[in-house]
Amino acid sequence: MSTPPSGSPSRQGLALLGWLILCFAASLSAVFVSVDGWYASLNKPAWNPPNWVFGPVWSLLYAMMAVAAWLVWRRGGWAVQRRPLALFVAQWLLNAIWTPLFFGMHMLGAAFGEILVLWLAVAATIIAFWRVSRPAAAMLVPYLAWVSFASVLNFTLWQLNR
Repeated sequence: MSTPPSGSPSRQGLALLGWLILCFAASLSAVFVSVDGWYASLNKPAWNPPNWVFGPVWSLLYAMMAVAAWLVWRRGGWAVQRRPLALFVAQWLLNAIWTPLFFGMHMLGAAFGEILVLWLAVAATIIAFWRVSRPAAAMLVPYLAWVSFASVLNFTLWQLNR
């Protein structure tokens, strides 16, 4: 069951740009928080990644998320793919909320609960995308893996810093 791509090549290019902007905009929630040495002062496990890892990892994940959403959007746009794209936007919103909870409000326990909901939303998005585009679903698997790792790290940090 193949639905033709939505719109002209220029419309598709603009849509991809829009998905990229949306996905990278999730990182803007960090603008509203001030770490002020707080994260550096936390007790961390030996397996905590160095700070420089997070920027490249998230850049790659946001790019893959955008392409995945775009691939699904191409299969009929919002009119046809409302449910999978709505799930995508919901997980995106949960992604954006985590940073202020964790870094801004220092609510490690609430951030852990929120990241578990994010994990479920990403998993649901992968399932919904799989029904539309297997390559799109596959592009979200590294994101789910990273959120899985981040969940364990979040829980560990919460426990070490009670």
